[in-house]
Amino acid sequence: MIRSGNLFAGVPARGPDEEASVVAARPGAFVERIVSTGQASPPGFWYDQGWAEWVVVLAGAARLRIEGESTARELRPGDHLELASHVRHRVEWTDPDRATVWLAVHWKDLEAPSAAASPA
Repeated sequence: MIRSGNLFAGVPARGPDEEASVVAARPGAFVERIVSTGQASPPGFWYDQGWAEWVVVLAGAARLRIEGESTARELRPGDHLELASHVRHRVEWTDPDRATVWLAVHWKDLEAPSAAASPA
């Protein structure tokens, strides 16, 4: 099976809720496109996920706070970060004037293969 699409197709200009859709999934992992149009985590809310996550901002801008860090991280197109499971974090701000498009990869924490074990 081959699935294809465009991550920027159907991006809403504005909406009351963040939109998330799974674009690929395999056992133990999934990839989702997230579109934020000014949304942020509710006051006092922290994500505390039981899986690892890698996220990249493709368009727009956001501020992500990681528990224990003194300042929020500014994320712009191309900026990415990896969060191990149970790293508490929250979205403090997303651009209200244009859509922020994220790509997030979620997986169960497993030991990464060594470089020597990777196919050439």
